[in-house]
Amino acid sequence: MASYAAKLTDRQFEILKKLYESGKPVRVYSIHKTQKKLADELGITRQALSNHLRKLRELGFVRTGRGFIDLTEKALATLGEEGADAFVFIKVLPQHRDEAYEAIKKIGVSNLYRVTGEIDLIAMLSRTRLDEFLREIAKIKGVTETSAHIVLEELSRHERE
Repeated sequence: MASYAAKLTDRQFEILKKLYESGKPVRVYSIHKTQKKLADELGITRQALSNHLRKLRELGFVRTGRGFIDLTEKALATLGEEGADAFVFIKVLPQHRDEAYEAIKKIGVSNLYRVTGEIDLIAMLSRTRLDEFLREIAKIKGVTETSAHIVLEELSRHERE
């Protein structure tokens, strides 16, 4: 257990464990900008943005809170970013790993994992972004090999109740 667990009561730990077991993994895009800044970027008033966000929240496309806006899975599906249904295995020269890893993070993927074995990284992304990702990664110094794989069928998933 992590050192954080030492600060929890047994009941709090039990509650966290139950929440984890009852939950499902969700991909979320969080925006941490003020509504004023976002409204300025969109060229609309903060009040107009607030009205649009309220409607998007009512429709289930966003969750909002103090200082953040989360896009829901429904919003991602609407934008054609339905999930990580493509995997790219990436091999990087050892002397270029740090710079290559940082460059790959900046391209943007659903998840990026450093792994052991014959490859260095596994990138998870939407198949709609696969071509663009492969074009961008080909430009990164130190990347020696990529192998792309598209999910044909999901055989198992942690289900909601």
